Amino acid sequence: MTYYPLIVICGATATGKSGLALDIAQRLNSAIISADSRQVYREFDIGTAKPTLAEQQRVSHYLIDIYDPRETLTVADYQQQAQELISQFHERGGIPLLVGGTGLYIKSVVRGMKIPRVAPQKELRSQLEFLGQSQLYALLQQVDPVAAQKIHPNDPVRTLRALEVYYVTGIPISQQQGENPPAYPILQIGLDCDASHIQKRIEQRTEKMLAYGLVAEVETLCQKYGTDLPLLDTLGYGEIKQYLAGKISLAQAKDLTVLHTRQFAKRQRTWFKAYPEIEWFDADQPDLLEKVWNRIQEFTASIP
Repeated sequence: MTYYPLIVICGATATGKSGLALDIAQRLNSAIISADSRQVYREFDIGTAKPTLAEQQRVSHYLIDIYDPRETLTVADYQQQAQELISQFHERGGIPLLVGGTGLYIKSVVRGMKIPRVAPQKELRSQLEFLGQSQLYALLQQVDPVAAQKIHPNDPVRTLRALEVYYVTGIPISQQQGENPPAYPILQIGLDCDASHIQKRIEQRTEKMLAYGLVAEVETLCQKYGTDLPLLDTLGYGEIKQYLAGKISLAQAKDLTVLHTRQFAKRQRTWFKAYPEIEWFDADQPDLLEKVWNRIQEFTASIP
């Protein structure tokens, strides 16, 4: 049986994933499935470095602009939609590209994570949170000792989620987790470069966002959705929101955006480096496109 592959292009922010993916997708006559947790939301364009209309006309993009900013896309929802798209491309004999820096989105697809489909329960959570972390963790040790061994006693987020899943389904979260990797072959390409170069790339990217109208975008979103919208506290938006509120200068907002983006990129690099199956390429090398393209051709040629 012939299996069509999936090509993944991942790495930290500002390493040039999108540009490389556009070139590769054109050569493959294929499409890009976004793996970005903020690009799924409509109207959040400049601050998320969403593909421009010209880029979307050049190559078809999927899983961007699919949710209202007031909605929440869970990892389980993302995984299901991405898997369905990949299947559709494979049925037509295509080789899709999964591209982005949201590691959990990518892991959910390439590892086939089993994710309990339990939506956040506000009332249940408020009742549980009232008990305090030490008592919650003690509860978890009773109902799901396997999960408790994997969760730090001072991790309220994962403790609460594990209890939430148990009380909603009656089944311990540890029995609902695991992995079921897809049958098709996967090539994972990672882009990375020297930390000082990432710093420069982030500075240039931030300058470009401001020049493209990030301040006006944030102002419009604040007026439309209110300043308490959670997405407006994320990278790039939160700093400009502070500027618009008169708390900091635009220069300070810019510097903070660069600082926070650099810290975020460091966490992304740490996440992706933990996966030995990713093949790394230097984002700064002049012949990057040809090297990656040659590796993809070599990989696809080896598939029976």
